[in-house]
Amino acid sequence: QVQLVESGGGLVQAGGSLRLSCVASGRTFISYGIYSMGWFRQAPGKEREFVAAIGWNGGWTYYADSVKGRFTISRDNAKNTGYLQMTSLKPADTAVYYCAAGRIATANSHPDHTSNYAYWGQGTRVTVSS
Repeated sequence: QVQLVESGGGLVQAGGSLRLSCVASGRTFISYGIYSMGWFRQAPGKEREFVAAIGWNGGWTYYADSVKGRFTISRDNAKNTGYLQMTSLKPADTAVYYCAAGRIATANSHPDHTSNYAYWGQGTRVTVSS
């Protein structure tokens, strides 16, 4: 079992930046390094959507078109922590952001599908004002 806890959300003006963190823990947290990690978001009244994903060793990354060039996903397995650096934020980025962990082999293995993730955090809220 892996527990995920996000942090770093908050209120920021359009054009600003935030860095989200996702810390993994639990009885098998040492296994965190074998899981790919993804970030998803859910805006009020909308379905949860994919944002970015990264392979277990950082060997591949995958981004939604809406965040390419603005967001960067990374991870530090020694710290059991994943990150989502968000820049040039827009009001449309306002949402609750969730991190997730799953056994996903490559960027071609549908890392944008929620069904590929076994573990989810509780989310951190990001609000971008215009």
